[in-house]
Amino acid sequence: MQRRAGVQHDASRLEGMLRPPLLDGGAQNFLAQRQFAVITGRDAEGRLWTSPLRGPAGFLDAAGTTLTVHAGLPEGDPLHLMPADQPAGLIVIEFAIRRRVRVNGTLTASTPNTLVLTAEQAYGNCPQYIHPRPLPPATSTPAETRTADGLLGRALIERSDTFFLGTTHHERGADTSHKGGTVHVDGDELWWADKPGNNMFNSLGNLVADPEAALLFVDFSTGASLHLSGTATIDWDAPTETGRAVRFTPVRSILTGSA
Repeated sequence: MQRRAGVQHDASRLEGMLRPPLLDGGAQNFLAQRQFAVITGRDAEGRLWTSPLRGPAGFLDAAGTTLTVHAGLPEGDPLHLMPADQPAGLIVIEFAIRRRVRVNGTLTASTPNTLVLTAEQAYGNCPQYIHPRPLPPATSTPAETRTADGLLGRALIERSDTFFLGTTHHERGADTSHKGGTVHVDGDELWWADKPGNNMFNSLGNLVADPEAALLFVDFSTGASLHLSGTATIDWDAPTETGRAVRFTPVRSILTGSA
């Protein structure tokens, strides 16, 4: 991906930020204060999904290369009781101060109320494209759930200016990224412009190797979540600033809550 985009030299200067994946010091303090995260992994049937995690400050407990999440995914969420011993990618974000940290590795334990992630990559991202906003409200009871083949939640997609993208690689594991901008609905397909970034292409590089992908849209006023699982391809001739766009075809949709 970097070769085709002509940015291999620029990207090589940032490779060091992936090593070592230590969650001490400033990263530990940042994680301990957060109340919102998003995780990508597979359900019991092996389908890739991206889901939100909520909890009070302190629910993200980091030490060394281990991140313990003192929260589970509620009933109705596609990753409820997600299996352990699988690659997982997690992003922790604070919209108010426009900061985010990504932690990728192996989900070594999974119970109804606890997830344990052993980090293989951990790094911060710049504040680019993060729109300041309050966190979505947490729900204490299982939300109403709708499931469908194909596309649900078109109205939520069209009014969103933020979403999360989950991708995977057969050797390097799973990743969750935050995206800011408009997602266009074109029939049963979605597409969005690939904006200029740090040239690492964590997500798009994964899509070159494996087109499987998952999207998450959150209604920040109601707390509703739209989960989409499907496939994505890169359009290299798009009428966008970079000349690139991503086209996503949903195979399965789950809408939890009222959006």
